[in-house]
Amino acid sequence: MLSQLPVLLCQSGGNESREIKNIMKIGNLQIDNITVLAPLAGITNLPFRRMVRDIGCGLVSSEMVSASGLVYGSGKSRDMLETDVDEKPVSFQIFGADPDIMAAAAAMVEAAGADIVDINCGCSVKKILKSGAGSALMKKPETVRAIFEKVRKAIRIPLTIKIRSGWEPSGNDAFLLAKIAEDCGVDAITLHPRTATQGFSGTSDWSLIARLKKAISIPVIGNGDITRPEDAVRMMAETNCDGVMAGRAAMGNPWIFFQIHELLATGSYAAVSIDQRFAAMKQFTAASVAYFGELTACRMMRSRLPWLIKGLPGASKFRESITRIRTLEEAEQLMDAYLASLIKNGQD
Repeated sequence: MLSQLPVLLCQSGGNESREIKNIMKIGNLQIDNITVLAPLAGITNLPFRRMVRDIGCGLVSSEMVSASGLVYGSGKSRDMLETDVDEKPVSFQIFGADPDIMAAAAAMVEAAGADIVDINCGCSVKKILKSGAGSALMKKPETVRAIFEKVRKAIRIPLTIKIRSGWEPSGNDAFLLAKIAEDCGVDAITLHPRTATQGFSGTSDWSLIARLKKAISIPVIGNGDITRPEDAVRMMAETNCDGVMAGRAAMGNPWIFFQIHELLATGSYAAVSIDQRFAAMKQFTAASVAYFGELTACRMMRSRLPWLIKGLPGASKFRESITRIRTLEEAEQLMDAYLASLIKNGQD
């Protein structure tokens, strides 16, 4: 059971303190801590989300799902809606540029068991931009308004959006979109304060998160450059955001969410033990095999498992050893052998 203890953080630029609670409410949904897993294409599938949720993330998010794919019957898109009770609450993110298709897709997401529908207004991948979706929507406020209005009418569960700062550093695109979202009944906004042209280069401008929080009344979730638990606490202190979202950092350290929670609740957090690390690796591998099938999952694990042992002694040798795994048994034997060698050499 996760603690609900509040902490006091000193606001940036003064001595004023405020209470930060480890809970977050989005619409009528209360989330048991303020951490959110970012949508990651090709990464945040059901087995990965379950692992992160089990470790202690407050809210997990799906990969981006094509609204057109859902509406026009793509089996791949519809398979991405699979969920189970162990990962709840879960947010499913859709992308597209047609208001009617987005509304129909959102209704399908709700029917599939999602707790939140999220609309992507921030992806800057060329393929997405060419379709008029993602960050391209930040140039089309009237289209955005129509999408938000129709999706809001199509679903009863909370509706959120994820945006970037826009196409130039001022953040004006983000503030305009946020006001439209608030007017249309969107329940929360995640801001990644990089421009669409930045991708993941440069540095996130957290001051835009602080400005957005002051500009709107609905919850704001901060995203960008959270690589350690301390970054999340600093972001909350500097911006007054309601929650924090991490993505790429969670690939190698899915424990970051519980560490953030512990740091906010108690002022400190524990390092991840070797036993915890390998238990998660085994659980993730077994869940992936059950979900994708043995051979497909093992091929995936050849690149996924190295994320979880980065920095450990002998990691390169282990990475090499799993490049040919084809069965769950082979994967588990190699993990057991590597764990035994670490313990023998005094790692814990």
